[in-house]
Amino acid sequence: MLPWVQLDSAMAPGGGELRLKQRGTEFSIMLGTNELMNSRLSGSEEALAKLSCDRIRARRSPHMLIGGLGMGFTLRAALSELGADAHVTVAELVPSVVAWGRGPMAQVFGGCLDDPRVTVRETDVGALINAAKSLYDAILLDVDNGPEGLTRPANDALYSLAGLSRARAALRPGGILAVWSQGPDRSFTNRLRQAGFAAEEVKVRAGGKRGARHVIWLAAKPGESGGKRPA
Repeated sequence: MLPWVQLDSAMAPGGGELRLKQRGTEFSIMLGTNELMNSRLSGSEEALAKLSCDRIRARRSPHMLIGGLGMGFTLRAALSELGADAHVTVAELVPSVVAWGRGPMAQVFGGCLDDPRVTVRETDVGALINAAKSLYDAILLDVDNGPEGLTRPANDALYSLAGLSRARAALRPGGILAVWSQGPDRSFTNRLRQAGFAAEEVKVRAGGKRGARHVIWLAAKPGESGGKRPA
C-alpha cells in the first residue's frame, strides 16, 4: 500500500495544525489526529448542496453562502444544481485551503473555483452572516464535524441560539439554513426550532450509498419558499 505523504500544513485559527496529505490519487485534510475530510468520501457534502438547492430551485437569481470550502464537493454539487443566474459566495477562513484547491487538489476541484458564479471570501463565515440582512436564499455550514466548534472554538457561536437567530436574519423569507454533522444532536434541533426555524434532520451516507451515516439539518425560515426574490 502506498504511504501517506504530507504535502503542506497551515495553522488553524484558534490553534491546531491543518495538514494536507496525499496517497496516490487520494487526499486527506487532518486537524491533529482528526480527519476532517477525505477525497474518497464526498456523498454527504454533495447531499448538503443538493438538498438545499432542491428547496430554492424555483427562485430567480438565488444567492447561496457556503461556509467552509473543504475539498470543494459542496461547491461543485451546488454549481451543478443551480442555474446560470445564481451566485455562490464561499467563506473560507484558512487561505491555504483555497491555495490547495488551486494547486495540488486542482483535479479534485475540477475548476469550480473559476466558475463566474463563484466568489471566494477568505474570511469567517460568521462575519458574513452577522453583516447580512435578508441577503441569502441559502446558508450552508460545513466548517466543523457537527454543531460545535471542533476546528475553531469560536465557531460555537454559529450554533448558539444567538448565532442561529443571526443566520435567520441573514436569510430571505423561505430561505434555508443547512448544517452538516458527523452525527445527530437533539439539542441542536431544539435550538433551531427555538430560533424560529422549521427544522428537519436528514440522514445521509458519507459515500453516497455506503459509508458512515451523517446528518444534515435543513432549517427553513418562515415565508415564501420559491419564486422571485423578495424585494
